[in-house]
Amino acid sequence: MTRKAADKEAAEKLDAFFLAFKASASPLLLLDYDGTLAPFRVNRFTARPWGGVRQLLEKIRRQGRTRMVVITGRPAAEIAPLLGLEPPLEVWGLHGAERLLPDGRRELEQATPAVQLALDVLREHLRRDSLGGLFEDKANGVVMHWRGVPPRKASQIEEQTRRLFEPLAQMEGLALLEFEAGLELRVGRNKGGAVREILREAGGGGPVAFLGDDVTDEEAFHAVNQAAGPHLSVLVRREPRETAADVWLRPPRELKLFLKRWAVTAS
Repeated sequence: MTRKAADKEAAEKLDAFFLAFKASASPLLLLDYDGTLAPFRVNRFTARPWGGVRQLLEKIRRQGRTRMVVITGRPAAEIAPLLGLEPPLEVWGLHGAERLLPDGRRELEQATPAVQLALDVLREHLRRDSLGGLFEDKANGVVMHWRGVPPRKASQIEEQTRRLFEPLAQMEGLALLEFEAGLELRVGRNKGGAVREILREAGGGGPVAFLGDDVTDEEAFHAVNQAAGPHLSVLVRREPRETAADVWLRPPRELKLFLKRWAVTAS
């Protein structure tokens, strides 16, 4: 398919979604954070939203029709200080294994004792030797990052990380999650599971969109694509890649145009 044909098809899908959206009282807007609402930063605590995005999300929320949820690989508590919305949005963190509600209530899927012991041993190992990468300790798993590392060194870190993580991923209850410039050994639902649970709670039938950028968002794209009502899966990324998403938007300009259109349709 040519670029012109692909753009035409994407425009038609967007038009069809927003046309169906008009008749709904309660659309769902599901959002990844890093790479989607905000550019990546090696220091993740400096990853603020693209200019103008926070204001558009605030406008959508004030309208009162849209339920907005952030679904992120981060611990859920990290989102509110970065996004800067008050009251904060509902956040499903740790790729869906954690849920943080706006009133502060928190739910977390738990590991079995055997899995917890295996993770604790691995954590202690990586605290002593992080393999040259950035070790991140999460409540439900262990992560190794190599974003920003020179390619040869990154390859070495990945190889050593796989030697540690892959045997443990064979344990019942543990799974290996691959993402751009990193690996995660983890417990709990993924983003697709989070989307399915949110749709179940919502009762199905209403419009739903999920915006994400990474390969970890593909499960969420698949879940949204199976929704009973009007649905749209959106890849937000500077460059295209193979994806299950319906449309591709380049941040920040096309992302902001999408959010502006949402706000107009929900008004």
